[in-house]
Amino acid sequence: MNDELQHMKNLGKTSAQWLHAVGIHSASDLRRLGAVGAYKAVRARGFRASKVLLYAIEGALLDVHWNDLPPGHKAELNHQLDTPGAHNKS
Repeated sequence: MNDELQHMKNLGKTSAQWLHAVGIHSASDLRRLGAVGAYKAVRARGFRASKVLLYAIEGALLDVHWNDLPPGHKAELNHQLDTPGAHNKS
């Protein structure tokens, strides 16, 4: 199976399956929803994803390893995650 999501940096089989389960099937779907929106959708579906998934999705969108995201960038993602109605800048 040629899975576009699995070809993105940081995203493997499990994260791609979770994203598919919430209706995200392509890089453009992921960009449209953003890292925070995609992470929230996965968690709302009941998957026990850690915040590493949030950082992995953001890294995938930026084409960088999730661990290379600057601490301030991760803090902004967490702020967006924890603030109802916060604008997703991803």
